[in-house]
Amino acid sequence: MSSFVSAGTAATTTAEPIANNGFWPDLEPADFRERHRLDGTVTDGRLVEALEAAMAHINRVLRHWQAAQVVAGYPTIDDIPVPIWQAPGVYRALYLRAVMSMAHAGLAERYADYDATNSARERGLELEDPAEAYRRDAHWAVAEIEGRPHTTVELI
Repeated sequence: MSSFVSAGTAATTTAEPIANNGFWPDLEPADFRERHRLDGTVTDGRLVEALEAAMAHINRVLRHWQAAQVVAGYPTIDDIPVPIWQAPGVYRALYLRAVMSMAHAGLAERYADYDATNSARERGLELEDPAEAYRRDAHWAVAEIEGRPHTTVELI
């Protein structure tokens, strides 16, 4: 659940769709605002900036996977055959989840400093876990796209 929802704060987005690279779908700021229940506290400018940064990050992470799909003859995400155990459109949905979750993680961290009072510091501590949860959701969506397990284990 988003920390940005508040009663009586109107949330409308007039931002234009964000063009992607042709392989991945374009991003709709209004769709992001609705799916993640972001109220009017988050300005369109910040919303678009967060989406663009998240899109750049996720596209970079998936660049090798994308290149392999294009070489295999699939010029867009919607052209890739879906495994029989998955629903149609699963790659598109996972990509949008990855980008939107990464964008929300960035917003959660930035809005921790919304005011200079002691409550801002306390809210910042509360937002650390949700930001990490959104970041985890993004990484899991990328792992699903690539067909990797969600867990990474390192030896210390």
